[in-house]
Amino acid sequence: MSATSPIMNVMIKAAEKAARSLRRDFGEVDNLQVSRKGPADFVTAADKRAEEIIFEELKYARPDYSFLMEESGETKGSDAENIWIVDPLDGTHNFMHGIPHWCISIALESKGKIEAGLVYDPIKEEMFRAERSGGAFLNRNRRLRVSGKKDMDGVSIAYGGPTQDASHLKRYLHEIGHISASSPLLRRMGAAALDLSYVAAGRLDGYWERGLKPWDVAAGSLIVKEAGGFVNSISNEENPVYSRNLVSGNEGVYTFLRKELKTIEKSQD
Repeated sequence: MSATSPIMNVMIKAAEKAARSLRRDFGEVDNLQVSRKGPADFVTAADKRAEEIIFEELKYARPDYSFLMEESGETKGSDAENIWIVDPLDGTHNFMHGIPHWCISIALESKGKIEAGLVYDPIKEEMFRAERSGGAFLNRNRRLRVSGKKDMDGVSIAYGGPTQDASHLKRYLHEIGHISASSPLLRRMGAAALDLSYVAAGRLDGYWERGLKPWDVAAGSLIVKEAGGFVNSISNEENPVYSRNLVSGNEGVYTFLRKELKTIEKSQD
């Protein structure tokens, strides 16, 4: 059984406590109080409650740390070099429609590097986790490794695209058509953190998406790297977590995807 560090134990406790609240709300999804804050961008009462729970737990354990959260934005602590990056409910639209594919994502960034990441799927009771240079694991003891598939017509690739920015829709559709010509097994699953975790587990061979936020990918990107995979920005930004676009996969699929996506990007400029 792989040992968990004190910081990971803090993250696990926060995720499990928030998960209890989310499970209750998911069981009564038809009665959720839902507000709308923008086109195709819904926030549920469950989402907000979960974020409050996670914030309270992490704040209690590390009172000086800063926060970057989906609903509340930035909260500056006296320690600006350590930042909790939190998505209390990734896959909100799945959650709202009663689709059991959503998760909690928590990452710790220290001095500009993601040091620990956790992605928890409460419905399937799967917790993906990693610490920098410590490997990636599912639940307590299963070591994660990316797949070894290389034949593009047999790999499974997930993608995501713009739900708010119509200006990128043409490129999005072009990318899907272009990639599917070489790899027809494309999937749109609706939860970026789980897409990355599934790449780490070898369930998916690659993944790309644009229009992302740091809390969507901070934890999952570390989990992929620690599982032997590759993660980068499509557009060559230095830090893919903050670049708003991301491509990942095992070595062969990542190399193929990044090359093809960059070619499409140049042709659309």
